[in-house]
Order: sequence, then structure tokens, then C-alpha cells
Amino acid sequence: MESIKDTRRAMVRIAYDGTVYKSFRGHQADLRFKNEAEVLQYLEKRGCPFVPKVIRCEEEELLLVTTNCGQRVERVGKEKMDALHEELRGYGVEHGDWDKRNITYSQKLGRFCVIDFEFATILDDSCHRSPVPMPVGV
Repeated sequence: MESIKDTRRAMVRIAYDGTVYKSFRGHQADLRFKNEAEVLQYLEKRGCPFVPKVIRCEEEELLLVTTNCGQRVERVGKEKMDALHEELRGYGVEHGDWDKRNITYSQKLGRFCVIDFEFATILDDSCHRSPVPMPVGV
């Protein structure tokens, strides 16, 4: 597996078949894990085509295994970021950590995609718990 990200909050690795393995750690790792898994499953039920699909959730290990949404982008314009944000909101989710580091491009899909839903909020579900607060300085 290739290591893509190794920070205080998460380690992300990509398997040779393209599957993404994200291990959560650090402050509120269990809450961030549960939130990301819940939001991704919600988006899949809503038919959102431009986010990772959950393959496996290992709650005891705080490991989330998903499909791959392509390569991170080096540059993306404000208009494209705004359009992606609005498109995601149309599926009922506010990302919570809107930054270009969370945008990928999938050649397979021929479009930009959104990743990293640790701090996301489901907008139109009154049963959804409060979002995980974004740490200061991130």
C-alpha cells in the first residue's frame, strides 16, 4: 500500500487495487470516524456520484475503507469550488472543511469529486447529531 497522508488526525493509504484505507486517530477520532461513515452512507443513499463509496467500516479499529475518487488536484478555480459546494449541498450535505485539498479529479468519472467528510453535516435530516467541531488551527 502507498501512504498518501500521515497526520495527527488520520493516516490514508491506497491499496494496489485503488481501494482507500483511512485510519482515524487523535482528538475525537471515534466521532470523526462515525461522522464520515454516516455522511458517506447518506450520500450514497441519495445517489451522489462524486464522493467515495463505503466498502467497509471497522469501528473498533477506526478504519474506513472506501472506493477511490481519483487524484488530488493541484489547482481548482473558485468558480469550480463554489459549483461543487452547491452541488454537494443539493444532496443535503455541508462539507465543513471546504478546501482544495479535499477535491480530487476522477478520470474514470470524468469529473471533480469531494473527499474527507470528517466535519460534514447532514442538512436535511433532523435526526442527525451535531457535527464534529473543526479543531482550531486546521
